Amino acid sequence: MNKAQLIDAIAAEAGLTKADAKKALDALVKSTTDALKNGDRVALIGFGTFAVSTRTERSGRNPQTGKEITIPAKKVVKFKPGSELNDSVQ
Repeated sequence: MNKAQLIDAIAAEAGLTKADAKKALDALVKSTTDALKNGDRVALIGFGTFAVSTRTERSGRNPQTGKEITIPAKKVVKFKPGSELNDSVQ
């Protein structure tokens, strides 16, 4: 499902216009992004939790040359699905 299909599904499910569904989805994405940038977690009960985690610096290998390289530390977004989401997928 891509963004346009998700907007269509939100509009149909909530009885909104596509324009209103797009605004709602964009607001959700922006709010979630802003919260994660500030180091907060975003927990949607039943759906899941978004959180920022830090990966430590580690060593790896260049697949073309086989030379050992250092992979720098960085922040990554992690998602942990909620129990309702897990149960519905099973």
